[in-house]
Amino acid sequence: MPGSATPLRGLLRRSRRLAAVIVSVCALIGVVRLVAPATAGGPADEPPGVRRQLTFLRAALDAGAGEEAQALFPEGYFFLHVLYGLTWVELGLREQPGARAAALREARWALARLESPEGRAPFSQDLTPSYGVFYRGWCNWLRGGALSLQPAGRRDPAELRRFASDSAELGKAFDDSRSPYLAAYPGQAWPVDSTVAMASLRLHDALAASPRFAGTAARWLQSVRTRLDPRTGLLPHRAEPGTGEPAEVARGSSQSMIQRFLPGIDPAFAAGQYLRFRDRFVVTPLGLGPAVLEYPEGMDGPADVDSGPLPLGVSLSATAVTLGAAQANGDAPLAAALAGYGELAGLPLDTPWTKRYAFGALPIGDAFLAWSKTARLWTTAPPAAPPASVSPWWRVPLLSLLALVGAAPWLPALRRRIKRS
Repeated sequence: MPGSATPLRGLLRRSRRLAAVIVSVCALIGVVRLVAPATAGGPADEPPGVRRQLTFLRAALDAGAGEEAQALFPEGYFFLHVLYGLTWVELGLREQPGARAAALREARWALARLESPEGRAPFSQDLTPSYGVFYRGWCNWLRGGALSLQPAGRRDPAELRRFASDSAELGKAFDDSRSPYLAAYPGQAWPVDSTVAMASLRLHDALAASPRFAGTAARWLQSVRTRLDPRTGLLPHRAEPGTGEPAEVARGSSQSMIQRFLPGIDPAFAAGQYLRFRDRFVVTPLGLGPAVLEYPEGMDGPADVDSGPLPLGVSLSATAVTLGAAQANGDAPLAAALAGYGELAGLPLDTPWTKRYAFGALPIGDAFLAWSKTARLWTTAPPAAPPASVSPWWRVPLLSLLALVGAAPWLPALRRRIKRS
């Protein structure tokens, strides 16, 4: 049937050409995303797209995304709500005091969801403090954030009383404990949770203009310094309950968050910790952009619910959260590189009203990324910038790869044309 072969060959030729166009357009979009201005936000700048991310997240939360996240890991519901509220606080703090009503409303809404039976469900009331340091520390931090949005002389009295009483309970728990790391669950302690709680006490003192918990923080830091992970010199991932001795090597999924909060507790200690973290965990796998390992360089370990999958040892969650840690530590080059890389690898889907990454398949990922892009210190001045660790040419390998991918579908046709000529 020679007559039918010609239309078929034409159809195949057009299909190949269409596929080549699609591949080349995708590569071009990747180039544009990679070279576009960095999407991390400085102390006064609002990162573009974050408000549209929050619009997407609020719709997802109203549709049950919190309950779906809870099915994925034990703090899914909690993290999705607390990060949503904290990102609104971050945006509100960049606005004039008279324009913060929307941010305050959303932060309070998120806090109310955390204090519901669903928000408390994974945590034990029998711990000290009640419901554990993870729950109480993050709630205290968000409540302090909501108070930060209100003018000093017009803060809600009930919120102030609750913030003061919760801070006092946390402070007493730290003062009475042999370990700097309080329990988050019965018989389980993670240093990152106590770091968040201690940062909330520093926030209390900043808002109250009083050194009430300065002694608590000083004793906590002294105790932490004697219980660092011996392999890395960093706070361990997990600690022995009761004693605080390291029970697990420092890991990227917790370090990325610890490094965001430490500068607000003690800037000098934080500066040394951040450099240790960056030296041992931030890498460029295959030479293609910065990423964060879950385990220190040279060490392997299993993936779990904290780290997620570990391609080439890289934790995607730790990489996203390190964007915020870099900003909090004044490391603008690394923050910009991580933000730019995220715009390429995160597959963002933009509309005039919403923005979501990975096509919105995992809203918890959007929540962590939005929170990280808006990171800044609440209680201390921005630190001095550390020595840069990211080359200004970090994009070149990725751009070369995109150029190769975009050109590859056209090479056979080009070769045939050269042969004919």
